[in-house]
Amino acid sequence: MLDIKFVRENPEIVKQNIKNKFQDNKLGLVDEVITLDTESRAAKQEADTLRADRNKISKQIGGLMAQGKKEEAEEMKAKVNAESQRLAELETKEAELEEKIKKIMMTIPNIIDPSVPIGKDDSENVEVKRYGEPVVPDFEIPYHAEIMDKFNGLDLDSARKVAGNGFYYLMGDIARLHSAVISYARDFMIERGFTYCIPPYMIRSDVVTGVMSFAEMDAMMYKIEGEDLYLIGTSEHSMIGKFIDTILPEETLPQTLTSYSPCFRKEKGAHGLEERGVYRIHQFEKQEMIVVCNPKESPKWFDILWQNTVDLFRSLDIPVRTLECCSGDLADLKVKSVDVEAWSPRQKKYFEVGSCSNLGDAQARRLKIRVVGEEGKYFAHTLNNTVVAPPRMLIAFLENNLNADGSVNIPKALQPYMGGKTVIK
Repeated sequence: MLDIKFVRENPEIVKQNIKNKFQDNKLGLVDEVITLDTESRAAKQEADTLRADRNKISKQIGGLMAQGKKEEAEEMKAKVNAESQRLAELETKEAELEEKIKKIMMTIPNIIDPSVPIGKDDSENVEVKRYGEPVVPDFEIPYHAEIMDKFNGLDLDSARKVAGNGFYYLMGDIARLHSAVISYARDFMIERGFTYCIPPYMIRSDVVTGVMSFAEMDAMMYKIEGEDLYLIGTSEHSMIGKFIDTILPEETLPQTLTSYSPCFRKEKGAHGLEERGVYRIHQFEKQEMIVVCNPKESPKWFDILWQNTVDLFRSLDIPVRTLECCSGDLADLKVKSVDVEAWSPRQKKYFEVGSCSNLGDAQARRLKIRVVGEEGKYFAHTLNNTVVAPPRMLIAFLENNLNADGSVNIPKALQPYMGGKTVIK
């Protein structure tokens, strides 16, 4: 969420940013919120004047009563009562205007970084760099669900009966591989200096609206009926929420955390979930990383975060590339974002396995995450990135480590988490 003062003083910059994100339907909101802000400040100024006047008159009434001038004191009281009625009207108006302003400000997108390429959607994202040599073996690679089936590792039929499409049972070595990847990712991040955390898997509505846009909330979140609680779509939500309404001493920054959680997503707009595999699902597990830092350091941490994911995938013999997300592919709170995509030998192309985002002070402003330092108080910057998210990551792992005989190699880094196995058959 932008600072209303910034919008007031830089309306053309805000409008151009909206155009750059191809959200022209929101252009009128800038003038509307500026008008509401003018009304709000006028109401506040009048209310403050009335409060000061009321305090002054109250003292005068006390003096008149002490002098025995009861009639004059009563006249003063009548004036106070009339002003109190007007003050009550103004306070109601202030609250209404503040709510309208807040709602609009939470809809106006954040200012994107100047380095972000301008484009309408993900088809215009820009490849940055490739890591590892993409290989297409001389044997046919089956669909990932078929690979898992050969290990008796996937049961979609039972899951469909129990919960519907978008759910799964993982079994045997495939389930063990899933847990091994998560455990390895946990230790990988701990070794890089991040503090491990297991967060709440449900969060309140004020945290939800603090960490994401209304559009994301509608498309993703499952609400608990009868409760002010939502199932998290990623542990980033509750991890950033951990700092809600806090004032952090500057010397405690950066806060670097890595978290495990299950994740739950409606996947609204997916036009029906694929029944054969586990690429797009309602439930999955994830290792996440978040940073809360000084604004001056957020560009540095952005590069550190996405590089962590690249390094993890390369340690498991999976070629990856990074993509710079264009303006139209950025969610409203994001300043800059890079996707990490893994190589699929079967499809002969890359597919998304993680996303790294710098949100500037947008989440901190909504959640009141402040920092106090030598230069006073200011809003922190927040960043997040996927370490690894199986079972989607398992698709890349199985395809890139599959042998012609159907066995799957276990990279050295993962072997301790698989009981020393070097291959599964």
